[in-house]
Amino acid sequence: MFLNMNKIVIISSLLFLIVWGCSSSLEVANLTPEERIENAKKLYEDEDYEEAVTELEAIILQYPGSAIVDDAQYYLAMTRYRRKEYILAAYEFSKLIKNMPASSFVPDAQFMLAESYYQLSPNFNLDQTYTKKAITEYQAFIDYFPLNEKVHEAEQKINELNTKLAEKEYSIAQIYEKMNYFTASLKYYDFVVETYHDTPFGPKALYGKIMLLLERDREDDALKDMKRYLQLFPNDENSSEIEELKSSLEEKISLN
Repeated sequence: MFLNMNKIVIISSLLFLIVWGCSSSLEVANLTPEERIENAKKLYEDEDYEEAVTELEAIILQYPGSAIVDDAQYYLAMTRYRRKEYILAAYEFSKLIKNMPASSFVPDAQFMLAESYYQLSPNFNLDQTYTKKAITEYQAFIDYFPLNEKVHEAEQKINELNTKLAEKEYSIAQIYEKMNYFTASLKYYDFVVETYHDTPFGPKALYGKIMLLLERDREDDALKDMKRYLQLFPNDENSSEIEELKSSLEEKISLN
């Protein structure tokens, strides 16, 4: 008897869920496209992201070409982003930009595409593919929407990401120096100075290069880079030291 009662309860519960699910689907099916997108937005705002994804994907499939499809595509991408599904978010934002270029959501989608890659950008010592993708998309946002209120934020993010790239290259130069691969080390120091001179690692790299050249008794090359250093980074914390080294080296060369 007890087992039969359990079976009855389980069956009743399943029937309730089926009926409830069907009635819920019927209710949504009876809504106009505009009412459905508003319902989906409410699910998003209520942070019911799983239901929001289901409904937004259904809208996109059921109403191709409708005026509400770009709304659905944007909120689907945003829902993926809020769920920290950043690769999927980037894909959905890209779809909107590519397939609906006239949409009013494109500027925000372009910014959020960059934000998705920004969230995927790892520590400086790891592969920086997503860092570079983020920089590319932030720059595209700035180029296409120069008057947008988020341009300043995009510029700050680019600076931050460039600093990360510079740190990676600078760390490689230091590793090569420690391994006594001096040619490779000088090459990487040069690359940081040329590519990321406006980051904190620009002066660090040129300082490191100068010290390495002095260590290798390449005084003429070191002197050239000291002059370059003082032109590029006159206010850096090591500028006084470089000025003294330059004066001392010039005096030594003149005596010879």
